[in-house]
Amino acid sequence: MIITNYHSHSHYCDGKGSLEQQVQGAIAQGLRAFGFSSHCPVPFENQWSMKAERLDDYLRETAALKEKYKGQIELYIGLEVDFLPETPPPAPPQLGRGEITAPFSSAGIGPKDFPMLDYCVGSVHYVELNQFGQPWEIDGSSVEFLACLDTLYDGNIQVALEKYYGIIRQMVETDAPPVVGHLDKIKMHNEARPLFDESEEWYVALVEETLQAIKKVGCIVEINTRGNYKRGLELYPSPWIIARMNQLQIPICINSDSHRPEEITASFPLAFEAARAAGYTHQRVLLEGKWQDVELN
Repeated sequence: MIITNYHSHSHYCDGKGSLEQQVQGAIAQGLRAFGFSSHCPVPFENQWSMKAERLDDYLRETAALKEKYKGQIELYIGLEVDFLPETPPPAPPQLGRGEITAPFSSAGIGPKDFPMLDYCVGSVHYVELNQFGQPWEIDGSSVEFLACLDTLYDGNIQVALEKYYGIIRQMVETDAPPVVGHLDKIKMHNEARPLFDESEEWYVALVEETLQAIKKVGCIVEINTRGNYKRGLELYPSPWIIARMNQLQIPICINSDSHRPEEITASFPLAFEAARAAGYTHQRVLLEGKWQDVELN
């Protein structure tokens, strides 16, 4: 079996352990190829992205490791790139109204901003502005997420999800990444409070519209295992979405979104089983310098 992982984080962002420790972990766990994908710098302060001044060091160190471990494992230099749409400067938030229309700032960012990479994972972590006028993170504390949802949208999760999936579609339509990261991760907040049922017609329609946009441009969608091994959640995306992706012939790759060396293949058996159950016989991986399909043995 060819085992790979192209979604990983080290001490350059919010991960633990050095880049070399990540490589050694990948070798120990039997990987054929491994990709570095620290969170890219963003034009505002947060707690988990790489600082812009560290990017050059990151690129130099990953290139050196790629050379050092040649013949032992294929290494690829990437980033998990936040897609932040370019918008006019936002007006001050209108608390309690849910009327903010400008999500971030005039500085858009996306995969096109990092042409020096072997690949990137394109992800959406931010939707709109929160009640304090700061980018609203959908991948953090459920307490903070729900407080913003209640303040801005009176708890209307449908509005928030329409914006979230709309930004994913904008990413794939305007700046398509090779790999779309953790497609439905926003569902994680259903654990803190039941917000929506994935079988609801409006939600299924949002996912379908997004999958159609992905199919049109040919992006790979990762099956991301982090929610499962960290919190006992379903995979990202959910099994019914994976099955629909197979029907649409959207290629997949299996990634762990590791933040420690020991997590590089965490919950991989579950992900391989889910892919096969959905009807997939192959995954698309970066090997010998090109994306190619290999069997899911």
